[in-house]
Amino acid sequence: MAIMQTEPAKRPCRTGLIGSCLRGSLLAFVFLFFVAARCPAQNGDPTETIKIDSDLVDLQVSVLSHDPTKPAAPLRQEDFLISEDGTPQEITFFAAADAPFDLVLLLDLSGSTSNKLKLIRQSSRKFVEAARPADRIAIVSFTDVVEVYSPLTSNRTDLFKAIKEIEKPEGGTNFWDALKFVLDVIVRRQTNRRCAVVVMTDGVDNALPDVYGDGSRTPFAELLNIARHSDAVIYPVYLDTEPEAVKHQTPAAAYVLAREQLAQIADASGTVVYRANKLADLESVYERIIRDLGTVYSIGYQPKKSSRDGKWHDLSVRLANHPELSARTKSGYFAKALVTGFPN
Repeated sequence: MAIMQTEPAKRPCRTGLIGSCLRGSLLAFVFLFFVAARCPAQNGDPTETIKIDSDLVDLQVSVLSHDPTKPAAPLRQEDFLISEDGTPQEITFFAAADAPFDLVLLLDLSGSTSNKLKLIRQSSRKFVEAARPADRIAIVSFTDVVEVYSPLTSNRTDLFKAIKEIEKPEGGTNFWDALKFVLDVIVRRQTNRRCAVVVMTDGVDNALPDVYGDGSRTPFAELLNIARHSDAVIYPVYLDTEPEAVKHQTPAAAYVLAREQLAQIADASGTVVYRANKLADLESVYERIIRDLGTVYSIGYQPKKSSRDGKWHDLSVRLANHPELSARTKSGYFAKALVTGFPN
């Protein structure tokens, strides 16, 4: 949510929160979060895990009903048909849709949203309330810096307290840096649970052409590559701030490009872009996402034609004998990722 501005005044760091400020040392911040991410077990968080052999191709498959009034019924392993490069694969790992998630709510607080914190806090509370008891949640915001208001926890009291402490921000919009941070630092630490990132933004990074400000250091192409390799399911929520573009002196072309990029991120993650025309719409959008998360299945297989050449392999998922439903997952993967993780 880019906005033309002078150099923002420095604001004091909040105390008592793990992500107080990132204007100092990023390495110090990562270390603090690394420690905090391991604290939930001390607070009685659930310990359910999904353990997947490293040789498996791990897919998060979303199942949606063509009729929104008729939710998808629970499915079994034999209902899914997986193909890689056109070759049918044998499913060797299957976790039902009710397995818990680690959810990161990533909030863009730049631009026009900065003066509407009441609505943002209210919708964030609804997000927490809609999540299942076994789901852990982290609350993260960004402008040109990232603020972690709560590390992953299932303690709703702590989450509601953290939401109340969300402050009016100052600064530009470094969306690409913020999402990269969440995927690199928060998601990659949680190797034993399913992960999802719900990001509320208009997608207008200050790094876009003709948008005022320096913007993210992370190129969008790099972010998209990280999203393709990430095990997390990313749910972009597009908040339409274009009506205020003239006041913010942000060109209309930037919004067009931002929407295209959000669609690319969703496609890379096997999801769709959710749209909120105004902040008041966020509550219903969040509830829909939580409902859709309840139909995400974890499916793994060992490729019949094992290849670790680093090339792209196309994936497809279909449902047997369920014409009333559709399934979505990533469009493919790089074989090298099975061994070495993220490419250099």
